[in-house]
Amino acid sequence: MSAPNTIVLSRTADKGLLSTHRVLRNTYALLGLTLLFSAAVAGASIALKLPSPGVIITLVGFFGLFFLTSRLANSVWGLPSVFALTGFMGYTLGPIVSKYLSLANGSQVVMLALGSTAAVFFGLSAWVLSSKRDFRFLGGFLFAGMIIAFVAALAGIFLQIPALSLTVSAAFALLMAGMILYETSNIVHGGETNYIMATVSLYVSIYNLFTSLLALFGFASSDE
Repeated sequence: MSAPNTIVLSRTADKGLLSTHRVLRNTYALLGLTLLFSAAVAGASIALKLPSPGVIITLVGFFGLFFLTSRLANSVWGLPSVFALTGFMGYTLGPIVSKYLSLANGSQVVMLALGSTAAVFFGLSAWVLSSKRDFRFLGGFLFAGMIIAFVAALAGIFLQIPALSLTVSAAFALLMAGMILYETSNIVHGGETNYIMATVSLYVSIYNLFTSLLALFGFASSDE
């Protein structure tokens, strides 16, 4: 290979690396802001004792705002839409957390779920960033698992079967850990170049991981 071609390839690789670092930096910065905003909205929801929006409104609100964000991700309206989405999810989280805080040791359950979520996210993210391993091969398995778990979750809500709900929570926790691996790897290896969509993907994984662990720890606590 000639020297000019080598220089061109080197410059292309450098640009790709800089682009990946930029997406990672912007993603983690925006993720931090959206998590803080979502937590503030959840706190306000708890303080004001706002009622749960219900399954239908939650699903319509989430998918509607998710679709809006994906459509606006490349425009100046992308940032307001992602905060609208994460703020709405923060509102839905408030009544959920309130339910667990009402338990005898509810504060410990919530803090344990929160700490575990943070540990899983930072641990898995650090693993991907340090090892540079490509976990995108998990995509098909995770997609299929999410569909099955989502249908099972809806069945658990309407049938009111505690064992099914507990199984779904455990499945969702594992799937969300896999999604964090997949999504972080997708950014590192250039598969995701839009930091707004990368932020939304990671936020949703963290939200679902937290609520799943909350359900698991809450169930374990109620049996003690």
